[in-house]
Amino acid sequence: MTADPATTSATTSASDEPVRLALIGGGNMGSALLRGVIDSGAFEPRELAVVEVLPARRAELGAVFPGVAVAGETPPCRSAVLAVKPGDVPAAAAAAAAAGATRLLSIAAGVRLEVIESAVVGPVAVVRAMPNTPALVGKGASAIAGGAHAGEEDLVWAESILSAVGIVDRLAEPLLDVFTGVIGSGPAYVFMVAEALIEAAVAGGLPEAVAERAVTQLLVGSSRLLEQEGDPAGLRAKVTSPGGTTAAGLAVLAARAVPDAFAAAVESATERSRQLG
Repeated sequence: MTADPATTSATTSASDEPVRLALIGGGNMGSALLRGVIDSGAFEPRELAVVEVLPARRAELGAVFPGVAVAGETPPCRSAVLAVKPGDVPAAAAAAAAAGATRLLSIAAGVRLEVIESAVVGPVAVVRAMPNTPALVGKGASAIAGGAHAGEEDLVWAESILSAVGIVDRLAEPLLDVFTGVIGSGPAYVFMVAEALIEAAVAGGLPEAVAERAVTQLLVGSSRLLEQEGDPAGLRAKVTSPGGTTAAGLAVLAARAVPDAFAAAVESATERSRQLG
């Protein structure tokens, strides 16, 4: 990643002292992680840098994150998060390692540990992660897998970053594809359900504004119940009276194989994750 000296933010430190953590990629997920680690107290702003190639975005990041170094190329750093597009991960990993990083956390979908490890020189600890977009509001779900040089301390380090925006589980790397198919892609499935319910409500005569507000609250409230009580089958049974309205609706969903459609969606997304690697 090449720098543009004329547009590199003035917040970039003039010192060669390495930052504790560089976030390479200042998009939605990179900035969410940056906000999360600051708000959680895991890192002080002065210990952080964010690398962004777009000058306009650098200016935005500098305004939103005072005290954080903002640059167009990777500065000296002890560790780095790779929050770039999958195709850009090898170059970002190489740049971070060349800048001194001994730990790398990749959040790019489908990019294998061996691909990242082959892009760097030396025994760099690489951790691969799959977070999902609710991390943008601190409600993410992530899974991590460690590479050949990643030990317990490195996994704990990765968890300290990702837990700032949600929950984290450890998995064997092959299972990250399934996690991607369910959890990484899952928000889109939920949003499609929301769209369908709103459209059905409007078709039945509800004003669109009422439908959108009520369906949103339906999903928020149902999620909170599930979070507090667990057991989705049990919760479904509680709201389903024999011969009632919910039973009638569920019968249609079962007849139209909606559960099978979700299973097929997960299988397709999982296979696509494998192909990306």
